[in-house]
Amino acid sequence: MKTSDFDYALPPELIAQTPLKDRDHSRMLYLHKESGEVEDKHFYDIVDILGPNDVLVLNKTRVIKARLKGYISVKSHHLKIQWQHHGFSPFSKGSTWGNEGEGLWKMEVEIFLHKQLSEDTWDCLVYPGRKLKPGTSVTFEWQLKANIQSISEAWRVVQFNLSWSKFLDIIDSIWHTPLPPYIQEQLDDTERYQTVFNEVSGSVAAPTAGLHFTPEILSKLQRKWVQIETVLLHVGLGTFKGVEVEDIKDHLMHKEYIEIEPDTAMRLNTAKSLGKRIIAVGTTSVRTLESMSSNSSEIQAGSMETDIFIYPGYTWKCVDAIITNFHLPKSTLLMLVSSFASTEYIKKAYKHAVDQKYRFFSFWDAMLIE
Repeated sequence: MKTSDFDYALPPELIAQTPLKDRDHSRMLYLHKESGEVEDKHFYDIVDILGPNDVLVLNKTRVIKARLKGYISVKSHHLKIQWQHHGFSPFSKGSTWGNEGEGLWKMEVEIFLHKQLSEDTWDCLVYPGRKLKPGTSVTFEWQLKANIQSISEAWRVVQFNLSWSKFLDIIDSIWHTPLPPYIQEQLDDTERYQTVFNEVSGSVAAPTAGLHFTPEILSKLQRKWVQIETVLLHVGLGTFKGVEVEDIKDHLMHKEYIEIEPDTAMRLNTAKSLGKRIIAVGTTSVRTLESMSSNSSEIQAGSMETDIFIYPGYTWKCVDAIITNFHLPKSTLLMLVSSFASTEYIKKAYKHAVDQKYRFFSFWDAMLIE
């Protein structure tokens, strides 16, 4: 199966840059996966569609402000030429001290948190990479510092000088929430890139299908006896990585941390034994549930790093319906939903969405596939 099989034409103006005023007023394309029939609805219609036989599974992760800007000290009389050549720009000039009259300059650098390795250590993407070698010290605001420990391919292992809770407090105060590369406009209210049910900090991108929910929608669903459960997947930078091979079977998936608590697993398995439907909100919940399901379809409790790659031909073990957003062309997430419905029906649904001028990607129209 080829990556090009999952391509489609998308007018750039359909890539939503800002969220709607009301989360639940986004449009929702309702795809019936057995027949391929589509219906045009709004997200608030989800209350009329779901009922007592349904279990809604949400990802409770919270996005951290993962894009950190700091500086390193560089001593070189050729530094201005380097900045001009590479497009760097200093944001301050240090005092002229050092040996033999050479000036000490501050060069701005970026560290993008990718995956937490321990209490104070992260796998990170850095820029400019050639300046951030092992042993380099990076200084930020508010006494936050980091040391480059080692190199792993394009990544750096970076150790920070503060505990996890203090680290979170500082980055939450002085940096911005990173947005996907296809969003060019600044987000005024960063909580609009958080779900209303977030609990555990650790993602570098939002589980965007969950952004449509409001406390009122969740309350109405509970009053209809819809069972609501939460699982955890911390979204990593790999979610933005495209498929660069022609044969999709050659693609290597990134690893992401997932967790299902014992009580949650027990309630989900009980619901399944009673014939209830498991409805995963977002591909993150899908990947968590399918990763933690055994061949007998029983959902296991615990935590692990998953690199599950779901594409057409996959044998589904747990999920009965999916609430999701529209995905990028040739992406692993588009392959996932094509496995759940069919490539043919997904292509038809996406063409319908383009023709009807749905808003694509994170901000933000939705799909219900059942």
